[in-house]
Amino acid sequence: MSAQAILDLSDRRPARRGTARRAAKRPAAPLARNALIADYLAICELDAEIESLRAPADPAAFAIGDDMIEHVADFEIVRDGSSCLVDVVTDDDLLSHPLRAAAIHGIASADGRPFLIETAASIRAEPRFTTTRLIMACKRTPVTAGDRVRILHQLDEVGAMRLVDCASAVMNTQDGVAAVLALACEGLIAVDISRPILPETQVRRRRLPYTDPFAF
Repeated sequence: MSAQAILDLSDRRPARRGTARRAAKRPAAPLARNALIADYLAICELDAEIESLRAPADPAAFAIGDDMIEHVADFEIVRDGSSCLVDVVTDDDLLSHPLRAAAIHGIASADGRPFLIETAASIRAEPRFTTTRLIMACKRTPVTAGDRVRILHQLDEVGAMRLVDCASAVMNTQDGVAAVLALACEGLIAVDISRPILPETQVRRRRLPYTDPFAF
């Protein structure tokens, strides 16, 4: 599924607010849901523990008191073999979300899949948000075949390396760090996005999402 198709998932839109009196300083405009979804997908793309993502998820039933509520989550994510359901909502949409109160204390569907709500506060939490943006900014960095092989080969030989040391293998790309992070955007290298990008940031080969017939 293309990124644009995922962004067009929902018909939910923030409610319009009436015109407010002009103040000396206007509050920041609320984030659009599509922007939050784009940020969340970027995080998922770089998360080496996520095995698969499907949008939207299959309908799931939730026991709320004496009632069963059916809900279609935005995403179903498989991490380490276990599935969970995720909704991405704006602050305005959160107020009217049917599972908001239950999700605060933790809730799972009738078939056992945990349910989570992601908001602007959780998606744009630092330092993960800035780290993700810095990595994704390198996505279009061209990496020659030679640099690609040298980077991945040394990671195969050594295992985890410091980012600055891994980048030293780059010979043709002008920015060695950008070359390494570009391969992270391709899903070939894992970077810990929960920490800032620093010289000592650890990088490693990411397991392939498919079986390697040559067992390299």
